[in-house]
Amino acid sequence: MGYNIKSELKLSIKSVPESQKDIIVQLMQFYLYDFTAYLRIDVTEKGTFPAYPDLYQYWTSGEQKLPFLIWRQDIPVGFALVDRMSNNREADYYMAEFFVLRPYRHNGVGTWAAHELFGRFAGRWKVTQMSTNRPAQSFWRKVIDRYTNGEYREQTHPVRGNISQFFNT
Repeated sequence: MGYNIKSELKLSIKSVPESQKDIIVQLMQFYLYDFTAYLRIDVTEKGTFPAYPDLYQYWTSGEQKLPFLIWRQDIPVGFALVDRMSNNREADYYMAEFFVLRPYRHNGVGTWAAHELFGRFAGRWKVTQMSTNRPAQSFWRKVIDRYTNGEYREQTHPVRGNISQFFNT
């Protein structure tokens, strides 16, 4: 296919400086709303979802936690939180959170952004989805299968039932 999603939609993915962390804080509200389909998450008395636990560490941990925004021109359309897993036998990198706003789903934005991140960080990756989040499982299987040409393994957590994919970049 000659279609180039990045140039067509003018996409970019950029590391988030602390001065822009409020963008992720705001987008996290939509992310948490989406998760109410799979988890019981109540809003606070102010009508907002609770703060994402330890989000501040993405700006205070040096290079251990890496925050990214997905942009369409000058509009943020999603984010990714990547953890560098030092001294971990399973993986070097963990896709802690990944989110694309609904209007930008199902047209290649998420696939492009995930592949872009995989390409930036060479090593062993782990991506996990909740056992009940079938759409996420389907998305990640397709994305990782395409990126690795089917060279990945999948594992189910013995207690929680969450699904994880493991692969090398």
